[in-house]
Amino acid sequence: MLFAHGFGCDQNMWRYITHAFENDYKIIAFDYVGSGNADVSAYNADKYNNLNGYADDVLDICKELNLKNIIFVGHSVSCMIGLVAGKCEPSLFSKFIFIGPSPRYINDVDYVGGFERKDIEELLDTMDKNYIGWANFMAPVIMNNAARPELGEELTASFCSTDPVIARNFAEVTFLSDNRSDLPELKVPSLIMQCLDDIIAPIEVGEYLHRNIADSTYRLMKATGHCPHMSEPGETIQIMNEYLSDKSIVN
Repeated sequence: MLFAHGFGCDQNMWRYITHAFENDYKIIAFDYVGSGNADVSAYNADKYNNLNGYADDVLDICKELNLKNIIFVGHSVSCMIGLVAGKCEPSLFSKFIFIGPSPRYINDVDYVGGFERKDIEELLDTMDKNYIGWANFMAPVIMNNAARPELGEELTASFCSTDPVIARNFAEVTFLSDNRSDLPELKVPSLIMQCLDDIIAPIEVGEYLHRNIADSTYRLMKATGHCPHMSEPGETIQIMNEYLSDKSIVN
């Protein structure tokens, strides 16, 4: 199982759920360039000006470690990074598990992404002017678990520890990307895990993905917010296990 973290996060945030799979799978987690303990000097703005650069890194990891029959578990933007990787090298992957995925964050004709373009432009402008302030405000909103403030605090700390220039560039690539045309090209079975009351990926997005990805299973979670692997690890583990053991809800 290859775990790929979301924007502003690192591999440590998978610790709430990886233990549940250690006996049955080889667990691999990593940090994208600019996140966690990754080598910042490896960052190249030209390479990472779209999600393809990040997908290439995923494929490099797979090939370097000689991985086969990979179950790719992606959170947030990593879902589309994984999808691009799977489109390029489908033979490497056996299943995809998408947690809070979105192929496009900006609303379009007959498409609900959750944001208007001006919302994203304002977000990026705020990041430019005051990244730390942005992180302190947005992280708890994204986590959306007011009863457990420590989760928002952890996400805030993770945002703040990320290189601000790289984070801002990654945010632009993430929120301005449009991978809708890639969805029908995924030929590997997938699980779409959709949270309630998720400001980043509303329910309409998960339903859109399910309609446009062949051989996909859709599960609407009880968890709220955008990080169920942190806020509701028990539910996350249960749904993943049901899917992996072929006991999930029929498509």
